[in-house]
Amino acid sequence: MSKPLVMALAKGRLMELAMAFFKEIGIESPELHSGSRKLMFDVPGKNIKILLVRAVDVATYVEHGAADIGIAGKDLLMEQMCDVYEPIDLGFGYCKIILAEPVPKNGETAVPKSYSKRRIATKYPNITEHYFSEKGIPIEIVKLYGSIELAPLVGLADQIVDLTSTGATLKANNLRIVDDIAECTARVIVNRASLKLKYPEVKKIIDDIKGLLQQEEVQ
Repeated sequence: MSKPLVMALAKGRLMELAMAFFKEIGIESPELHSGSRKLMFDVPGKNIKILLVRAVDVATYVEHGAADIGIAGKDLLMEQMCDVYEPIDLGFGYCKIILAEPVPKNGETAVPKSYSKRRIATKYPNITEHYFSEKGIPIEIVKLYGSIELAPLVGLADQIVDLTSTGATLKANNLRIVDDIAECTARVIVNRASLKLKYPEVKKIIDDIKGLLQQEEVQ
């Protein structure tokens, strides 16, 4: 038997959305929902294995060939700049990368503090650097891994670059969106070598996904 096709999925909400989608094209592993602490699962009746990894690691697994196919958010693909083939926008998991700042008090204009560089808190340093570089604005990046919205409230940063889906957390912390940097959805990514070495298997999955998306558009 040939080597199995390996798929990398992110743990959490995106995995649930992806597996509901893949179930429609016959890729399903009931053991995934059994509460098992395993990280690798077989797909019954198919020569396919599913890996569960952290969202930030999906593209790395695919780029280096540990997985042939993966499902990753566009935000992480933009940030990590991995060399992978990106054939399909799945359309779910929608969110935006935004630039936000505290809502001005008493109608005043919100401006950075007096130091020479605008200080930006984010977990997306590459996206942030590229965005401000294109605008010719000098910045200092403060890398954070969580609670980004807190940074401008305690004086750690002037603005933030972060991911949002509804904007509710921003509003709850008295922040406003200054600019939409990018719209993001879940994407199918493929290892470039696998596209050649496992072309029939990879092409079938891509074609099945595209066919399902077309059906949903018609409905």
